[in-house]
Amino acid sequence: MADIAVVVGVGASNGLGAALCRRFAKGGMKVVVAGRTQEKIDAIAQEIVDAGGAAVAKAGDVTKAADMNALFDFAAGEGDVKAVLYNAGNNALIPFADLTEEVFEEFWRVGCLGGFLTAKAAVPKLLAGGGGSLIFTGASASLRGRANFAHFASAKAGLRNLAQALAREYGPEGLHVGHVVVDGVIDGERVRTRFGEYLDALGEDGALDPDAMAEAFWAMHTQPRNAWTHELDLRPFKETW
Repeated sequence: MADIAVVVGVGASNGLGAALCRRFAKGGMKVVVAGRTQEKIDAIAQEIVDAGGAAVAKAGDVTKAADMNALFDFAAGEGDVKAVLYNAGNNALIPFADLTEEVFEEFWRVGCLGGFLTAKAAVPKLLAGGGGSLIFTGASASLRGRANFAHFASAKAGLRNLAQALAREYGPEGLHVGHVVVDGVIDGERVRTRFGEYLDALGEDGALDPDAMAEAFWAMHTQPRNAWTHELDLRPFKETW
C-alpha cells in the first residue's frame, strides 16, 4: 500500500497547495489533490503524474462534513494516509463597519470550521495507519488581529487553537500536528493576478515562493518523533516583523 498525502485546498499550479502536492509527491508519496474546482485539481494531478509521481484528484467542499468524510474514505482506499495538509482559506480587506454576519461566517467556515471537519475525518485514518502528520496553514492573522481583518483573524486564530488542542490530545498517540504561520505575501497566481505591480515592487525574493514554502512543510512532516516542531513561521527576508 502506498503512503498517502492528502492536500486540502489546492487551486492554481503556482499556488501553495499545488507546491505542497509536488513536494510530497517528490518525497515518494501518492498525493490526493483536493479542492473545490475539478478542472484545477485534475491539472495538478496530471502535472505530477507527467513528472513521474503518483497523484489522484478528488473534489470537495471543506465546509461540508459529507464531502470531507468522502474525501478521506477515498484516500484510505488509495493507501495508508500518512500526511494531511489543510491549506484552504481566503482573505480580503473589509472594514468592520462593512462586515456582515454572512461574510464573517463565510470566512469562519472556510478558515476554521473546514479545519475542524478535515481533522474529524482525517484523524481516524491517520491513527489507523500508526500516526503521521496533520499540518495546518496559518497566517500572520493567526497571532494578531489587524484593522480591517476582523473576519480573517478570528478564523485563523481559531484554527491555530484547534491545531494546539489536537497536538496535545493526539501527539502521545503518534500523530504529529503542526501549524505553519505564513507571515508575508505569497507570490502565487491569486496575488500575482490582482497585485502584480506590488509583487514586482518587493523585488527579488521579497515575497514567499510556494515551492520554497513547501520544503518547510516537508521538513516538518519528516521530523523524528523525538524532536517534533508544532509551530514554525515563514517570511521573506525583507518582511517587516
